[in-house]
Amino acid sequence: MTDATLVATLAAELRTAEESGIAVAPLRPRMPDDGGATAYAVQQANIDHQIALGRRVIGRKIGLTAKAVQAQLGVDQPDFGAIFADTLYGDDEEIPFARLMQPKAEAEVALVLKTALPRPDTTLIELIRAVDFALPAIEVVGSRIANWDIRFNDTVADNASSSMVVLGGVPVPLTGLDLKLLPMTMRCNGTEVSTGTGAACLGHPLNAALWLARKMAALGTPLGAGDLILTGALGPMAPIRPGDRVEAEIAGLGSVRASFGPA
Repeated sequence: MTDATLVATLAAELRTAEESGIAVAPLRPRMPDDGGATAYAVQQANIDHQIALGRRVIGRKIGLTAKAVQAQLGVDQPDFGAIFADTLYGDDEEIPFARLMQPKAEAEVALVLKTALPRPDTTLIELIRAVDFALPAIEVVGSRIANWDIRFNDTVADNASSSMVVLGGVPVPLTGLDLKLLPMTMRCNGTEVSTGTGAACLGHPLNAALWLARKMAALGTPLGAGDLILTGALGPMAPIRPGDRVEAEIAGLGSVRASFGPA
């Protein structure tokens, strides 16, 4: 059982930070050691608040998929957050910089489902059959926590440090794709800033997606038909500044570009 007053207080602080553009101090000193239950309750409180305002959840993002990052934050599993419809941008569509807080970009494999995944024991076979297509993606992460001073509870409460999502425009079926070995290169204003492969994402992007499918089903909020899944970073994230243009190339999936407006 989580402390409802604490959850409401922390959720309100994160909303105020986003609305004002002024980041807050880390939340973790005020959270109990409860395996992330309070942090996820804070996240859900703000998701419910946004839905009540008319925003729409269209999928989920997976975070902390790199073993090095898990070790840094002292956890042994990923986390997840909600993706809202109004945070989704198309290839090279300009993102207003005013919508961002301490932004960083990372290249990812995005999956779109054609059928729901309702079972907590979902198998890899069922997941593969449920995927409609893959897309190259750039996730723009952001933190409402000052100076990115985060640990597991901070990022979970902050909707897994979610911000914006940019998707490539050419869907690719999974048939014949080896997502584990696909090389990725990300450039900012023409300069290489990140490289990696699908193996950086829990060993394989489908491993991450399978973890998410099982987790959401176990929580009673299973992934549904049409849902978008961001499977996790393929390489290190890079900071973003006003006016930047980021391009990610993922072999087999193509390329995607994120453009950022002035300050």
